[in-house]
Amino acid sequence: MKTIYTIIICFLFVTANNAQEKFLTKNGSISFFSSAVVKDFKADNNQVLSIIDTDSGKMAISILMKSFMFEKALMQEHFNENYVESDKFPKATFRGAIVDFDSITDLETKLEVEGIITIHGVSKEIVISANMTRSEESIVLRGEFNVLLADYNIEIPRVVSKSIAKTIKVTFDFNHKPYNK
Repeated sequence: MKTIYTIIICFLFVTANNAQEKFLTKNGSISFFSSAVVKDFKADNNQVLSIIDTDSGKMAISILMKSFMFEKALMQEHFNENYVESDKFPKATFRGAIVDFDSITDLETKLEVEGIITIHGVSKEIVISANMTRSEESIVLRGEFNVLLADYNIEIPRVVSKSIAKTIKVTFDFNHKPYNK
C-alpha cells in the first residue's frame, strides 16, 4: 500500500512540475511614444501575447499591430495604413531568451533579454534590459527600449517628418501566469 501512495505522490509531483513549465499572458501591455517638434504621439496595446518557457528561459511575444489604440481615430488609421501597413504586416514578433533566467527571484532583478524582433517584415537582433520578478504565481517583466523606424523600413513622408520622431520609445509590462492546458 505504501508503494501505491508513493507512486501516486510522485505522479502528482511530476504533473505539478510539468504544469509550471510555461508562463503566459494574453493581456501584456506595450506602449510607444513619439516626441517630435510639432506633436507627441502615444499608442497603447493591451492585447499582447507573451509566453516564457521556465525550463529554458526562452520567450516569445506576438503583437497585433491593429490593436494599438491612439487618442484619435485618424492617427490610428494613418499608423495602420501608411506606416506599419498592418494589412500586409499584421504582427510584430519577438523570439529570444532571458539571459540568466534562473537568477530571477521575488526581488526585482535587472536582466537582459536577447533575441530577434520582427517589425514591418524586417527582423533584427536586439538586446533589451528589463526589470523582472519571479514567484510560483507569476513572472513579471517591465522595461523600455528605442526603435529606430528606418531600421524596419518604416518611412515617414516628408510632409509630416517634423510631426513624427525617427526614434520611438517602446515601454512594456508583462505579468505572466502559469499556463495550464
